Amino acid sequence: MHTDRIRHPGLRAKITTAQQAAQLVEDGMTVGMSGFTRAGDCKSVPAALAARAEREPLSITLITGASLGHDTDKMLAQANALARRMPFQVDTTLRRKINQGEIAFIDQHLSETAEQLRAGHIGPVDVAIIEAAAITETGAIVPTMSVGNSASFAQQARRIIIELNLGVPAAIEGLHDIYVPTERPRREPIGLVAADQRIGQPWIEVDPDRIAAIVITHEPDSPSNALPPDAETSAIAAHINTFLRAEVEAGRLDNALLPLQAGIGTIANAVLHGFESSEFEGLTMYSEVLQDSAIELLDQGKLAFASASSITVSRPVYEKILANIEHYRERIVLRPQEISNAPEVVRRLGIIAINTALEFDIYGNVNSTHVGGTHMMNGIGGSGDFARNAHLAIFVSKSMAKNGDISSVVPMVSHVDHTEHDVDVLVTECGLADLRGLAPRERARVIIQHCVHPSYRDALQDYFGRACERGGQTPHLLEEAFSWHQRFNQTDSMHGVPPATRRAA
Repeated sequence: MHTDRIRHPGLRAKITTAQQAAQLVEDGMTVGMSGFTRAGDCKSVPAALAARAEREPLSITLITGASLGHDTDKMLAQANALARRMPFQVDTTLRRKINQGEIAFIDQHLSETAEQLRAGHIGPVDVAIIEAAAITETGAIVPTMSVGNSASFAQQARRIIIELNLGVPAAIEGLHDIYVPTERPRREPIGLVAADQRIGQPWIEVDPDRIAAIVITHEPDSPSNALPPDAETSAIAAHINTFLRAEVEAGRLDNALLPLQAGIGTIANAVLHGFESSEFEGLTMYSEVLQDSAIELLDQGKLAFASASSITVSRPVYEKILANIEHYRERIVLRPQEISNAPEVVRRLGIIAINTALEFDIYGNVNSTHVGGTHMMNGIGGSGDFARNAHLAIFVSKSMAKNGDISSVVPMVSHVDHTEHDVDVLVTECGLADLRGLAPRERARVIIQHCVHPSYRDALQDYFGRACERGGQTPHLLEEAFSWHQRFNQTDSMHGVPPATRRAA
C-alpha cells in the first residue's frame, strides 16, 4: 500500500491516522508546519490538533513558512490552541486575537525565521509537520507546492510527522531545489548567479528514525483568493510598464529586464498580468510566490523561467499545473524561503521588486503591516527582504481605500516597515513617482504630484507647504503629522468634513 510513494520500506509501518499523529504534539511545544501562502500546507493533522484543543489543554507556538490554507489558523485560534504564531498570517479570526493581545505574534522578514532557528534565537522545534508527495529510499521528503521553512523544520525537529498527499502527482519530484546554508562563521556564499540555476537537492534529507508518523491525505491546496485586475490595478500596471520601457530606452535595462519579484495578493497579481501586453520578452522571476499571472506569462512564453518558494493559484490553474507537472517542472523551481528571499541573492541578481503598501507618506516611508499604526494586518512577509536589496524597489497601492474615506498617501505613515531609504518607486493608479536620487523635499513634490488622488492633493500640498515654512531636512508639522489618522478614528474619514453618521467598526 502506497509503496510507490513511500520508497523507504522501513517507514511504511509508520502510517497512522491524523488523530494518532496529533497525540505526538504536547502542550507548550513549538511546532514547525509546512505551508506558504496557502500552498503545500498540512490538511489533516492541524485539524486534529484543533479538535484536541477543544477537549483538553493544548497551546503551542506555531511557526510556518507563511500563511496557511484550509482555515487552519482559524481553527487553531478558535480552539485556543495558539500561544504564539510566526512569521506571517492572513486569517481574520487569528488577526483579531492577535490585536486583542490573546495570541503573541512575531512579525519577521521571511528570510530570517530559519536563520533564527538555526542560531537558537527562537525554538527549538519539537515537532515538524510536513506535507510530502513522496518519501525516498533514504527517507528524504519530496515537498509539494511549496517549500517555505520545511527544510529547516524537518532538519531540526526531534520528531517529524509527514502528511503524504496522494492528490499531488509523484512526478512533482524534481521541481524543488533544497539548499541549506552552511554554518557560521565559515559559511560559504550561496552559489546562485541565475534564477534558473539549481544548487541543491530535489528533496529534504532527514534522518528516517525521526519520522514518527505518516498520515495519508488526498486534498488540494486552498485556492488563491486574489481578485482579477480592475481599472485601478490595470492603471498601476500600465504606469510600471511605461517606467520600465523608459529604463530600457535609457540603457539601464535590456528588453528581458532583470529577474522580477512580485508580492502576494490582488494588486501584485494584477501588475504582473500587465506584462502580458508588454513588449518585454524572455522575462525571468526570482520571487517568493507564483500566482496565476506568473503561470499565464509562462504559458504565453513571455516568462522564460520562474523561481519561487510557493505556487499559490486559483483552482483551475492549480489543476492545470498538476495535470502538466512534467512541463512546468522544466520551467519552475521551488526553493526554501531563506534562499528565495536571501538578501545576498536578491542583490546579486538585481531583482526588480514589486510589493504592496497599505499606505505611504510624502517622503516615501511605507507601511505594509499595521492599520492605523496599531492593528496588525498580515505581516511584513518578504517585502523587506527584497526592497532593501533590490535593483529597483517598487511599492504599489490604490490611492484611496474605504470608498475614498482613506487616503493611501498621508503626511506621515502611522507605522514604518520600509523607510524612505529602501523605496525607489511609488505607484498608484494616479501615476508613478521615481524617487531615485531625490532629496526629501523633492520626493514630496513628486509623490504629491503623481500619486495622490485629486480629492486629497490640495490638503497634502497645504500640509507640505506649511511644513517647509517651518524648515528642516524633512519638513513636518509634528502636531499635525498624524492628524489624518486621528481624523479617521474620530469621523471615519480623512476628509476635513466628517460624515453625518459614524459607521460601525
